[in-house]
Amino acid sequence: MDTFGIDIGGSGIKAAPVNLTTGELASPRYRLPTPDQAKPKDVARVVEQVVKHFDWKGSIGCGFPAAIRNGVALTAANVDHSWINTNIDQLFGEVTHCPVHVINDADAAGLAEMAFGVGKGKEKGVVFMVTVGTGLGTALFVDGHLVPNTELGHIEIRGKDAERRASDAARQRKNLTWEAWADKFNEYLQHIERLFYPDLVIIGGGASKEFSRYASAINIRAQVVPAQLLNNAGIVGAALAAEKGE
Repeated sequence: MDTFGIDIGGSGIKAAPVNLTTGELASPRYRLPTPDQAKPKDVARVVEQVVKHFDWKGSIGCGFPAAIRNGVALTAANVDHSWINTNIDQLFGEVTHCPVHVINDADAAGLAEMAFGVGKGKEKGVVFMVTVGTGLGTALFVDGHLVPNTELGHIEIRGKDAERRASDAARQRKNLTWEAWADKFNEYLQHIERLFYPDLVIIGGGASKEFSRYASAINIRAQVVPAQLLNNAGIVGAALAAEKGE
């Protein structure tokens, strides 16, 4: 059975139908740029376009870069602050004419990896996922259960929000090589380890494709691996969340 997944990121909005038996995209994903300033009505118009591209009529899951409670955005780290207190389920439902279930984007990616990727079968212990892109999205699982909306990309390191130092956007802004950036990212992971002592750390987002370029610089006790679903994890997990109602 297929369900539609949308992954809203700081630079792009990606979508595709997902086969929830296999965890694979049922069609090639479609991507449009995230509008400048990423205000609600502008993003909703792009969501409408990606849904129309597939002529989709059924249930939709959507990963969004904010803490989400009952479909309502509680934060807005990398999008316009007007998203705070916006009922995104309702907003996207109105433009797509479909039932929409919104979840934190990193939580969506984590659900996908736990169901179909490198986290599959990890039903005991602590699994931490961090999606590295415009920001640092995080998902935390304890004995296979999601602890929603952790937003641990915003812990303070050296007086700064962690994602201001260790995201891929920060790497590009400072014109760092992956190897030079890895020192800052490793420091971030060391802070996470002191807080949660995870058994497994999964690296997702765009940086997952470049893992071999900085893996040797990662020095923590936990096993660290790239996401198996790579940059499609957010789409797959959003669809999964819509199906399960998580």
